[in-house]
Amino acid sequence: MIIGTTLRQGGLIASRTSKCRSSSAALLPQSPLCTALHRYIDQSTSSSTSTTVRNQQQPQHSFFSTAIISISKSHYYPKQPPIQQFLHHSFHASSSLLQSDAPVNNVKSEEEEVVVNGGISPSLRAAIIADLKSVDFDGNGRIDADELQALLGKYNDTFSEGEILELTEIFYTSTGAASVEIYRFMEALDAAASDKSTSGGGETADGEVSPLAVKGAFKTHPLGIGTCASEYMFTKTHGKYTEEDLNIEATHVPPVTFSDKTALFAVKCVRFVFDTATLWNFGSVTKNKILYRAIFLETIAAIPGMVAAIIRHFRSLRNMSRDGGMLNMFIEEANNERMHLLTFIRMKEPGYLFRAAVIGSQFGFGTFFLTAYIINPNWCHRFIGYIEEEAVHTYTKILKEFDNAEEGSELYMWKEEDAPKIAKGYWHLGEYGNVHDVMKAVRADEAEHRDVNHAVSGVPDDAVNPLYDPRAKLDGMLRKYVNDIMKKEASKQAA
Repeated sequence: MIIGTTLRQGGLIASRTSKCRSSSAALLPQSPLCTALHRYIDQSTSSSTSTTVRNQQQPQHSFFSTAIISISKSHYYPKQPPIQQFLHHSFHASSSLLQSDAPVNNVKSEEEEVVVNGGISPSLRAAIIADLKSVDFDGNGRIDADELQALLGKYNDTFSEGEILELTEIFYTSTGAASVEIYRFMEALDAAASDKSTSGGGETADGEVSPLAVKGAFKTHPLGIGTCASEYMFTKTHGKYTEEDLNIEATHVPPVTFSDKTALFAVKCVRFVFDTATLWNFGSVTKNKILYRAIFLETIAAIPGMVAAIIRHFRSLRNMSRDGGMLNMFIEEANNERMHLLTFIRMKEPGYLFRAAVIGSQFGFGTFFLTAYIINPNWCHRFIGYIEEEAVHTYTKILKEFDNAEEGSELYMWKEEDAPKIAKGYWHLGEYGNVHDVMKAVRADEAEHRDVNHAVSGVPDDAVNPLYDPRAKLDGMLRKYVNDIMKKEASKQAA
């Protein structure tokens, strides 16, 4: 979860005629990509080389071209953590781009680099339509949830069984159990590759454009799906972290507004007081010092997520309106912190004095955070984002102490101990999972909470949960499907 430059992918199929110029201008107004496309079309139409010769020199490649766009200083896509890159998926609904089979040259400009490969060939178009028709069991020219499940099942090397079931359920609920015409499914494939937002537009209170609520967004997905599923569907599995997921770096989101700065200042003050009171930075790091710190902090860390969920729940009831699904995410976050606690208390049983301190701290912090969230939820999410940054630092320090522990020392022996049964089951650590594995998994959880809270700070209250937007989920499905069928068709042509 490293802050990095946004890398976005999109599909682009350009026509050789002026008709494409007018349609693409309507689809991508005032964008560098549109300017680059226009420049290409102007060069193509003014060239003395015939269309036939150009086609002979430029081989056909695939149904959708791949556009990798790197924008160095974009107002709409600022530098952001990868989770925000994942959060913002977008669409546009247009079937006109499907009609072209023209090749597209590489085009570069000062602000972006566009790499475009190929166009649609008649055989590839026919292959995709045939693929869709092969699962149209009732022959009505439409795709329903059962038929979508059959379609994805043909690509079980791309989609896992869990993904197929989840995507099918999202499709069923988001379309209201309706089926979708095959031609609209084709439109959606183009839209998923074209990267035009449908997730709702808006700006933050400070006038900055939120990467999760880009202006000029379409409000209707090409498949006609809604966002009902976000109100009751949210799945997060902590038990399948890869080595890359566990390789966490300590990142920091610089404060911009006065509110951000006060949130960061408050966190630094709390950290200083707590570290001083617990002698964390004095003397050596021991097993007891780590466990006391972890247990105490996890009893407090589970409060914010539940407070946020409760406030959003009551507001939804009071206003008789949707929440957007974020309360489900915050409940999961609170429960994740609780699982940290239940893991650590299997390693050490706290005494009565410690439990009394926990009760007092929960009452004090709970009252403070409840009041603050009612007044300014955006400040609270920024505050928790900075708290989680500190948590990542803490667990990184613990892991470094583990790595530097001398063989035979207390920390060395402890890190090799079997993880508690509850931890092995929750994080899927395997039969031989140990304490060191637990600490790495907990750090990965804290890093995710860090990025999530920073991401949702400033998002409008009525926005769809950016981590579980059904439109984004289905967009990802369409992209994977297109990539898979492109590879298979290319293999056939190569053979």
